[in-house]
Amino acid sequence: MAVSEFWLVRHGESIGNVAATNAEIAGLEVIPLDERDADVPLSRTGRDQAAALGEWLDARGSAIDAYWSSPYLRARETLTIALGAGGSDATFLIDERLRDRELGILDLLTRAGVAARHPEEMARRRHLGKFYHRPPGGESWADVALRLRSLLGEVLPGPAERVMVVAHDAVVMLLLYILLPLREDELLSFADDHTVLNASVTRLVRSGSGWELVEFSEVGHLQREGAAVTAHPGDPDVEPG
Repeated sequence: MAVSEFWLVRHGESIGNVAATNAEIAGLEVIPLDERDADVPLSRTGRDQAAALGEWLDARGSAIDAYWSSPYLRARETLTIALGAGGSDATFLIDERLRDRELGILDLLTRAGVAARHPEEMARRRHLGKFYHRPPGGESWADVALRLRSLLGEVLPGPAERVMVVAHDAVVMLLLYILLPLREDELLSFADDHTVLNASVTRLVRSGSGWELVEFSEVGHLQREGAAVTAHPGDPDVEPG
């Protein structure tokens, strides 16, 4: 059977999320973080959020047939904690195509840092738009969409019918772009008005020959378990303000 239902989960809050938000608030140009992006772990709040996600999963029993994860530590930790005693890398599929967007020379820079150190990239971004702007050494949203299309070509035919993906905010947005499907302008408008919260659940179901968005960035499970609801900015390649 082909996939009929997708749960898209953003990883729990990471120490990188906290460091980036604090750096933005303080007006710093560089985010003080030693770990490479792939090795950034969850914060204590993020671990609580992952545990709350686990309570949500327990309430559904065997509702999910297969789990896929980004290879980045914060995503793998989220899913391992959520799956509880039986959770380990061996219980879910890890695929590098679900990794976060790579930012190249903008990595670890705040909005102020991008404006101060790479004003030429600000100008290129204004001209090309967020969807097609590729920082040197990094990826555009279009690049991420291409690798996700490759992944979906393997996942959608089945045999799992109900699949959960744990990844990153840009990955969630771009899976919506592909599956609904959306045009570039529709995606960017949606992203302007909607935030993928940490450890949130977005659900799509197959409807006829297409897909229907049933829930977006649902965090009721966090609120029921007393876990904090957190939102942190993703890409720094936006206008400073």
